[in-house]
Amino acid sequence: MPLYLAFLLGGVALWVPVEKLFLTQIGFTPETIGLVAASYAVVVPVLEIPTGILADRWSRRGVLVIGNIGAFLSVLVGGLSTSVLMYLASSVLLGVFFAMHSGTFDAIAYDTVVEETGSSDQFETTIGKVKMMESASLVVGGLAGGALAAATNPRVAYFATLPFLAVATLCLLKFREPTLHQAGEPRSVRRHMAVMFGTLRDNRRLIPIAAVLVITALLTQAVVEFGPLWLIDAKARPGVFGPAWAALMAALGLGGYLAGRVRLHTAWSGVTVAVLLLGASGLLVTAHNVVIVTAAQSCILSMAVAITVILTGQLHDGVASDVRTGVSSGIGLMTWLLFLPFALAFGTVSARLGVHVAGWFLVAAAAGASVLFMAVTATTRTAEMTGVRGDPLVTQPELAAALPG
Repeated sequence: MPLYLAFLLGGVALWVPVEKLFLTQIGFTPETIGLVAASYAVVVPVLEIPTGILADRWSRRGVLVIGNIGAFLSVLVGGLSTSVLMYLASSVLLGVFFAMHSGTFDAIAYDTVVEETGSSDQFETTIGKVKMMESASLVVGGLAGGALAAATNPRVAYFATLPFLAVATLCLLKFREPTLHQAGEPRSVRRHMAVMFGTLRDNRRLIPIAAVLVITALLTQAVVEFGPLWLIDAKARPGVFGPAWAALMAALGLGGYLAGRVRLHTAWSGVTVAVLLLGASGLLVTAHNVVIVTAAQSCILSMAVAITVILTGQLHDGVASDVRTGVSSGIGLMTWLLFLPFALAFGTVSARLGVHVAGWFLVAAAAGASVLFMAVTATTRTAEMTGVRGDPLVTQPELAAALPG
């Protein structure tokens, strides 16, 4: 419950739906907006692996708390910003938050499910619930943030977010951290890194799964980061940004719901996902209507989140608990290394040729995710037919040692 509450309250980000509008007010252009995304995309890769190792060897809850503190400072500096340079400092602090949370939350949720139930069967349902709760708070934050900005100004939305982040951090401190990752034999940092990097190398089945997770994360981040630019291009009123953002955040919850309720491992699921992803991304190249654009972006997010939740479960089934966060952080590292040039290129093309031309970047990412997901679902069906199971890599003695009492 404390973990649920932490993400429920932490998702009330009143500033996010009006961020791009606020940036244009303090002197940003589409090209420098791309620089904002690139600035925290530089910080995250640097911290991904060290924070993943820290979470596995020290405390995953502690890393999440540090991340929340980074988010608090980021929003505070952002709200105080009056120039491009000052807001870039806020983006660097936001990068600390992303790095600390990347992989850590999935790992702590997975181990909690295993400790409480003895298996990972409920992971997709559990993570889906968390996504839906976080989505609900993001929807409320989007609507309230848009209304607050319309009634006052976008800067106020930043300061109004701070109390929610503070209480969310207190909830994390109340959470009883699972100890499954501490049940193995102690390793040196060098040995820990060797095991972590060797996991994907030695288990080839995980490589295409990791590749899909990288591309879907890139696609999700791109829509969240650059989606409002389509509204700015359409000259939408400030009051439109809140509902549009709320729709995108609701799509995240829908993706979590689909992952926990609908079986996406069949042949038809791969084809359906490909059609929806490619069709929706294609609309971003051609459509100028705010409603159509928002619906297309929502569709992309729902499909990407559903794929991510399902394949994250399959990834963790093949990873030992004591290196779980590190492996996830490695995938996060690859995502951010790819997102950095993506953000710079998107911002440049958007500034010179328009956001609709830049939308082709999303089409390319959607195509890559679709092809790889169909390949993974085919492999999964083959494994099921031959009786191969993806049981969690945790021994009964390790599980017994980690269970309370």
